[in-house]
Amino acid sequence: MNKIEVLKRSDLFRELDNEQLNMVVGMGTEQVFNAGTIIHKQGSAAELIHVIEDGLVGIILEVGPLAQRQVQAAANFESFGWSAMIPPYTRTATVKALEQTKVIVFDGRELTAFCTTNCEIGCKIMQAVVRVIAERLRQAYIQLLGVTDGH
Repeated sequence: MNKIEVLKRSDLFRELDNEQLNMVVGMGTEQVFNAGTIIHKQGSAAELIHVIEDGLVGIILEVGPLAQRQVQAAANFESFGWSAMIPPYTRTATVKALEQTKVIVFDGRELTAFCTTNCEIGCKIMQAVVRVIAERLRQAYIQLLGVTDGH
């Protein structure tokens, strides 16, 4: 699948039209992570945002030096690393490839600068980032309470 097709289906870029996608696609580079690879660590500087083309990652909360728990996962067309676009640009969780995972990687600062100078596109992307954060928070609440939403 080419990068444009991946972005059309992604949680961050699906609201963009073809012209807008063509403006964004060149900022992304492809990368592959092998199963078991720690992609980024909680508390580290956040520089990159990722869109999964194919694969699965675990989102892991580290609550102490020896205490880790996978709290969520992200798969095809989902993004992770949103903290690269939101001050203070610090990772809120560790992300680990659970299987070989192919991603499109964006520099968070470059994408944020692009959003600032291209307001219509920027508004769509930032609304998408907020939707991702809100959904992850909702899932965390559900997990914390030990309930399901009926699905």
